[in-house]
Amino acid sequence: MNREFLYNEIANGIANQITAGVLKTGDKLPSVRMLCREHSISMNTAKRVFLELEAQSMIDSKPQSGYFVSWGSHTKLALPEVSQPSSVAQFQEPDELINKVYANMGNDDFTLFSIGVPSPELLPTAKLRKEIITATRELKGGGMAYEPLQGNVKLRRMIAIRSLGWGGNLHENDLITTSGAMSALAFCLMALGKPGDTVAMESPCFPGTLQLAVSLGLKVLELPTHPVTGLEMEALKEAIPKIDLCLLVPNFNTPLGSCMPEANKKEIVALLSKHQIPLIEDDIYGDLYFGTQRPKCCKSFDKEGNVLWCGSVSKTLAPGYRVGWVAPGKYKDKLLKLKLVHSISSPAIAQEAVANFLNSGKYESHLRQLRRTLQDNTQKYVKAIARHFPEGTRTSRPQGGLSIWVELDKGIDTAKLYDRAIQHQISIAPGRMFTLQDQFENCMRLCVGLPWSGQIETQLKKLGSLVKTF
Repeated sequence: MNREFLYNEIANGIANQITAGVLKTGDKLPSVRMLCREHSISMNTAKRVFLELEAQSMIDSKPQSGYFVSWGSHTKLALPEVSQPSSVAQFQEPDELINKVYANMGNDDFTLFSIGVPSPELLPTAKLRKEIITATRELKGGGMAYEPLQGNVKLRRMIAIRSLGWGGNLHENDLITTSGAMSALAFCLMALGKPGDTVAMESPCFPGTLQLAVSLGLKVLELPTHPVTGLEMEALKEAIPKIDLCLLVPNFNTPLGSCMPEANKKEIVALLSKHQIPLIEDDIYGDLYFGTQRPKCCKSFDKEGNVLWCGSVSKTLAPGYRVGWVAPGKYKDKLLKLKLVHSISSPAIAQEAVANFLNSGKYESHLRQLRRTLQDNTQKYVKAIARHFPEGTRTSRPQGGLSIWVELDKGIDTAKLYDRAIQHQISIAPGRMFTLQDQFENCMRLCVGLPWSGQIETQLKKLGSLVKTF
């Protein structure tokens, strides 16, 4: 029997037993070795079965003890509804709300559920500090000189090597380094769009990307988005005559955490290429998958250079280093010209340090631990929300990334909830931040990048109590 079929069949069989109540909360599952014997499968296939069930929040792993049916598997909250934004492009930027929320960034007195980055406690700070020292010692002039316009050669080579894991097959010469992913997205939008052009995006969408597009004079057409599978294909097809370019986050977009199926990615690349509409792909969360392997990118299916693939280490390794990149395909010359005009060179020391860290193999080890922590946090957040929030609350089912999207009763305004929560040193990201339209007022994003603790659960309980007061 095909190994892929076996893996799915076994995982679905266990999931069905849990859903039917045959396996109950707290029940211990067979060990990896026992599963191998029972089904005549390899250790890797057995481990993949358990990883998939963990990703579905069906089971929990306990060190030295094994796998157990998760409490959350019987208390799953309903999914948020598929978004239904207006079919008219908008400019209504929620500046005041965004500025108010981000004013708390870096304030240790608050529980920052609002800021979508991993806590410094989850990052390899000491190891990176050593890499900075090494970079200063090894770089010509101690890192004081300009880097080549395309960026650090070693870093571009490491990114190209890593792209083999998701089918990118990039070469170091295909890449340009930038000051974080936002810089990469800015160069792409400036190179491809002009004031008055329309860019299609998922809805809800990261506030910074919306602000960036509006600041460049672009109109944003928000498209219906499913909380699990991402952008609705039919909506994109209908929007083709209206749009000049497209900016998507196919892998674990914030705030939903959805992951676009591979078939949809392939179809989108072909569709946009046919109509000569550039696709800017923000893959900043791609390495933060909860399943067994990294998902492919739209760039994996790009045969004509029409996809501009953007990434960075801001969500995985070092937010403050501002190390990002773009593989701009056939638009490379346009982006190089913009980089020369706007920044000339990228920071040499930070790029060299990140390149060395990637080259050492430490990055993969760090990512494995970070993914486990974020997946565990996500499950604990959802369980806490189920316990402490009002009946009828809905949550997304993130398959990766850093956030959970929470949908409350229609009568609750999360902008007002923010004002009440901040009095208790709790900062949330109200849903209205993630759109240019009058929608998502009853939603909020919660970041799962904070180390789980009793204090975190206490703050979630307090937040649930505040929701109940509305």
